[in-house]
Amino acid sequence: MSSALATPRTVLDLIEEYDEKVANADAVVKAYEDACSAVEMAGCVMGTYAEPVLRGRAYVNANDMRKNLLKSGWKAIYNRLNIDMIASANDKRLFERTLADPPPLTAEVVRSTFAHYYANPRLHILRGLAEAFVGLDPAYKSHAKVKIGVKGLPKRVILHNVAGYGSPHGSYGRDRLRDILNALAAYQGKPLMTHGELSMILEDGEALRVTREVPKGDTACQRANSDETETIIGRDVWLKRYHNGNGHLYFGPTALLDINRGLAEFYGDVLPDVDPENPERQPSTAVAKDLQFYWSPDKVIAAALEFAGVHDLTKWGYNPPEPLRILEPSCGDGRILDMVTKYGHRSLGIEYHAVRAAQAQAKGHSVVLANFLECPPSPDFDAVVMNPPFYGRHYVKHVRHALKFLRPGGTLVSILPATAHYDHGDLEGEWRDLPVGSFAEAGTNVPTGLLRIKS
Repeated sequence: MSSALATPRTVLDLIEEYDEKVANADAVVKAYEDACSAVEMAGCVMGTYAEPVLRGRAYVNANDMRKNLLKSGWKAIYNRLNIDMIASANDKRLFERTLADPPPLTAEVVRSTFAHYYANPRLHILRGLAEAFVGLDPAYKSHAKVKIGVKGLPKRVILHNVAGYGSPHGSYGRDRLRDILNALAAYQGKPLMTHGELSMILEDGEALRVTREVPKGDTACQRANSDETETIIGRDVWLKRYHNGNGHLYFGPTALLDINRGLAEFYGDVLPDVDPENPERQPSTAVAKDLQFYWSPDKVIAAALEFAGVHDLTKWGYNPPEPLRILEPSCGDGRILDMVTKYGHRSLGIEYHAVRAAQAQAKGHSVVLANFLECPPSPDFDAVVMNPPFYGRHYVKHVRHALKFLRPGGTLVSILPATAHYDHGDLEGEWRDLPVGSFAEAGTNVPTGLLRIKS
């Protein structure tokens, strides 16, 4: 027996194995069919069949084998690269859905699919933490409440349908609990918990029966507290479960501090406005931060236009609606104007930074070089779609001034930090959260959303 250690297999080794087996699929199926025929012939005389020798003989198709190889190859590479330790729960679910119809398995496609996880693994771990917590409580959407030293994060969150499989939503509740625990574990560098391990803890783990004194005659309180158990999950986390299937997940001081640190690192800080002629350049890994300017990604712009009722006229076919007149204050280099024009509407931008205004004008947009807050309002626009400065509460002045440019019945949609809705509350309107990391490509992970106000 050789004592040499086996050399770890690389991604290229796995792709090579996949290619070889795909090329050999027809031969393998034929060999199987030939072997089955040989067994059948061995059980009869002169080819005279009496009863089948092979009972329940499997039907094997080469095309089915190739499809299975493709899915198996992708899963093998996913496991080999330990993507499970890096990817967020949402990314993991996306990968599972992708396996229903996976792309070709080549080195180039694998690189484009997984390379970004290794280019910045910590970013993905932090994003997973933010995604897991952002839907639990408004405090986790608040840039102000996750700053280090600010006491604003809740020590308890409520999870629905987490106590069992009896209801159709029981599995969902456990999945969400597992996502929370694993996002925290990934940040802490601890092993992830599988669904089976979590089930064992919840069903067979250490559980304490909790009894409380209930006011006499308070039947509602008695019902709420009956059959309450407390499960020690570990890692400074525990769960109180109730007879209705819900659970209260508690975080101890160490876990809460880790959550605070992780979210604060991911969200970062919003930079202040600067003199456009003399920007104070600071070292940064993101160009957008060096320029102190957060441009709007295409997905965010599309969501804002949809929320404002600004539709793509090019997709209407016959008799499309009349083009709208859209204003973009502080338009930067004209990215919102780009999509507005592409949709077939008329637009006007206002920008105080000469270089950015020139960039927007070079693309054919009508842009006024001015400080928007000093522009006299003219209520001529059907809609205002804007991405004002995030720093402090500067956005309040911009939004209130922009409302004066709307005609009666017009709509304003502003991209804002989530703090505007969950903490400040200076502006009233309909709020819609944007996904975690919506501005990541622009240089910031600050939680954001859309505010819609009608005139």
